[in-house]
Amino acid sequence: MRLAAFCLVALAASLFPAAGSADTRPGPQLETTVPAEHADWTRLLKTHVKMGSDGITRFDYAGLAASQTGRAALDAYIARFADIDLSAKTDANFAAWANLYNAVTVRHIVERYPVKSIRDGSLAGPWKVVKVKADGREVSLDDIEHKILRKTWGTPDVHYALNCASYSCPNLPPKAWEAATLEADLAAAARAYVNQARGVSVTARGLAVSSIYDWFEADFGGSKAAVIEHLLKYAEPGLAEKIRANPKIVRYRYDWSLNDAAKLKKKR
Repeated sequence: MRLAAFCLVALAASLFPAAGSADTRPGPQLETTVPAEHADWTRLLKTHVKMGSDGITRFDYAGLAASQTGRAALDAYIARFADIDLSAKTDANFAAWANLYNAVTVRHIVERYPVKSIRDGSLAGPWKVVKVKADGREVSLDDIEHKILRKTWGTPDVHYALNCASYSCPNLPPKAWEAATLEADLAAAARAYVNQARGVSVTARGLAVSSIYDWFEADFGGSKAAVIEHLLKYAEPGLAEKIRANPKIVRYRYDWSLNDAAKLKKKR
């Protein structure tokens, strides 16, 4: 009898939480509608992202183009976002939009491979043309970057999360963005970019930095001085010392050539 009574009490407790628990702040309701883990995208990234000795990742577009199974997996992953509610400002939704952007970009290149640049065929690039269904609506790559991620989250981290299939873009990571590790992973991505010559290098005249810090200066504080402060936040001690010795941006640069793993093979 005592055991039966205990079981009934335990069942009641699970169905009807104690009154004191009402003070506990509930988690965002929409978190559960977003895939908790982007395992399918991670598997594709681990297979096709290649790290160069220069610290820059390239993608094996030829390998994915030749893999019917891989391309089907990519299509299936992208299709998962069609009717998921991604409207809330949560880490899970940031990760979902960023992963979707990168996956759609990879698919765009694979469908046209071989190409020398994502801008092949159009100086304006494909960002307003390439569209996908997500959040119950049709959105372009341009929409995801500017009208969703930049507008909703308003953080420079957006620029380290997205990969435009170009040499000068921040690295496409070898794993998907995940809500649980998002803050740490974005900080690592920023450090990797700032401390590689694509991000910033020191010349006798001053700093040569990525055009990202020019195109989106407003996101990095709205001035060259604010950009430099941002760079110092992530710069390793040696680089930070050099930046402080001559904190002047003298040149912006960007290489739109494809971040193609085939180029790594040619160097060997």
